[in-house]
Amino acid sequence: MTALAVVDLGVLDYRAAWARQLEAVERRKGGDGVDELLVVEHPHVITLGRSRAAQANVLVPGDVPVVEIERGGDVTYHGPGQLVVYPIVRLEDGERDLHRFLRNLEEAMIRTVARWGIEAGREPGKTGVWLDGVGGSGRKKIASIGIACRRWVTFHGLALNVTTDLAYFTRINPCGFEAGVMTSMARELAGDREVAMAEVKTELAARLAETLGRTLVDDTAGAR
Repeated sequence: MTALAVVDLGVLDYRAAWARQLEAVERRKGGDGVDELLVVEHPHVITLGRSRAAQANVLVPGDVPVVEIERGGDVTYHGPGQLVVYPIVRLEDGERDLHRFLRNLEEAMIRTVARWGIEAGREPGKTGVWLDGVGGSGRKKIASIGIACRRWVTFHGLALNVTTDLAYFTRINPCGFEAGVMTSMARELAGDREVAMAEVKTELAARLAETLGRTLVDDTAGAR
């Protein structure tokens, strides 16, 4: 199997992580290095994808910076307590189906939250990971996905709300939805079980390797 290295960037400014992605994409386009999972938490930031509606879905950003980027999708929020993973993956012959790639990312997160007893799945016609909210609160979205691809090397990626302050989503219409649709692992567990970010990182990396058909390896290059 193809190797997949996990690079934990810790807490890093969005633009710095974006630059790190682009460097990795250039390496993989040239056939250098290995596929990587760039794992990070961002300080508060709102990002705009390529959707025409994205700008209109920014409501009251306040002191949160807004960054326009080249991924697919609408507007979303990143911040502390949210686990963001950027898979820099070179898709080979037989893998070059971006819809299947998206489903693989969703499946990895579905399997991850199941480890904490959270039953999640998909919503027809909507990207991301969804569930029936705690206390009969209706369908909720716990994770978002937005990717880009250059010469069959993927970048941008996924965001799983672990202990995210969901109030920040009220500054936007996340992915075109009302802010109340968003939830987190901590909210769904309602204090019944502790959610440690380090454990979620480890679990999600393992499940991504599984669904993407890769073998996890120790990162020998570090956060270059």
